[in-house]
Amino acid sequence: MRKTRAPMGVLLYFAGSLMLAVYFTFAAVQGDFGVFKRAEIEAEGRMLREELSLVQAEVARMENLTRRLSDTYLDLDLLDEQARDVLGMVRADEIVIR
Repeated sequence: MRKTRAPMGVLLYFAGSLMLAVYFTFAAVQGDFGVFKRAEIEAEGRMLREELSLVQAEVARMENLTRRLSDTYLDLDLLDEQARDVLGMVRADEIVIR
């Protein structure tokens, strides 16, 4: 009885198919549009949204202070506080704690 070997073409076909499958699997996980890159982009997006909310809160605070010092609405306590802070002055009856 004679042994038959698998033809070389069949082996090359399966080897090529395996290599393509490994390449596409690697690209799906590690590539530019892969799973890991997507997770990285989502984490960066969450971080930027948190930073945006902090910046928006700071802008709202600054708008409030600006409105309180405007000509149409003048908060004398805030004006006094800002003038003292800029000039570095205190009244004689005040105690400064640093």
